Amino acid sequence: MANNLINLKKYLKDELPKINTSLETEIKSLPPFIYKVAKHVLNAGGKRLRPLLTILTARALGYNKKDIYPLASALEIFHSATLIHDDILDNAHLRRGKTASHLVFGIKESILAGDGLLALGNLIVARYNNPALTHTISEAILATAYGEIQEISLSGQNITETTYLEIIKGKTAFLIQAACECGAILSGRDKEFILAAKNYGLNIGIAFQLVDDALDYTQNASTLGKPNWGDLKEGKITLPLILYLKELPDLKKEETLQKILTNSLNIEEIEQIALTIQNNKIAIQVREKAKTFLSSAKQSLKVFPSSKETTLLFAILDYILEREK
Repeated sequence: MANNLINLKKYLKDELPKINTSLETEIKSLPPFIYKVAKHVLNAGGKRLRPLLTILTARALGYNKKDIYPLASALEIFHSATLIHDDILDNAHLRRGKTASHLVFGIKESILAGDGLLALGNLIVARYNNPALTHTISEAILATAYGEIQEISLSGQNITETTYLEIIKGKTAFLIQAACECGAILSGRDKEFILAAKNYGLNIGIAFQLVDDALDYTQNASTLGKPNWGDLKEGKITLPLILYLKELPDLKKEETLQKILTNSLNIEEIEQIALTIQNNKIAIQVREKAKTFLSSAKQSLKVFPSSKETTLLFAILDYILEREK
């Protein structure tokens, strides 16, 4: 397992310059004010998980052409657009350790820049002249928007674990699913492999967000690159909080829930909730939940042919479960 993770890091290190070069080439075509925002977001770093998944899936299924990079870049461009819009909706101050784009360039400018990036991503995908790719991306963008709308519509309300999972599918998992599915479609393999890639991507996407929500309670802002306890401060009900509330007596649960939903917790109360989530090993329980989705992803990969890239797709499962930022 350790060797596979080392190999994954090496593979990404080798591919990162090509991904970043492709990203720079694509965003240069944007109008200057959109380019400035795009450059700010993309230069902040990021894991480049989505383009890497597109490349690995395509190559695992036998596709080795260099024209993979614009498609892979499009997935990162879509992701960057959603981050810009997310930060505006959440009034976030930090993204990947840098000042959020709307605080640097303005809200109107950032909204339009996000829209421009979505349009650019669609334009890149359209160049492949493959209706299946266009359909997959369109579905993913629509699902992502719906996930955000669903979260906003439920703001100020208590939600169940089932509803929470529906929201994170839309907000995170469907775009990761699309990254894998696009790689499989580009490879030209039959439906069995495309469906396997799709299921793999959906399940790792859910697991990725579960771990992300656990990290919000266990890591500091300098490690995360964004404010810690952000979900709690914003009154967002995520799985760590759902599990925390389950352990409270009824009266205490109702009182705490109302404070969370009305954003009326003071800093001492926020710190105490975060500390309890850590000490009661609730964050570990969330990672255990993530493990069930990663097991489903692992099962999906079993139809893939043996290759270096398939081995690395398996290694990504361990990376997601163990990541600390």
